Amino acid sequence: MLVMDQAGWHKGLEVPNNIEIIFLPPYSPELNPVERYWLHIKNNVLKNKIYKTLDELEQSIITFLRTHLTHGKKSWTKL
Repeated sequence: MLVMDQAGWHKGLEVPNNIEIIFLPPYSPELNPVERYWLHIKNNVLKNKIYKTLDELEQSIITFLRTHLTHGKKSWTKL
């Protein structure tokens, strides 16, 4: 079983016959907890910031993830 949102690129995926795809209802980010985390990344790493290189952007995201993921679920489930 694979649960996905209804993004256009998800609907065209070919999966093996032994995998059932379950699509979340449209416009329901609350059912996909990772959406809250990506919003937090956008607001804290990307918003109003300019990175001179992709390496600089990558390092900023990695630092953010390491900081928040190492503090356990408590630090990001409240987002």
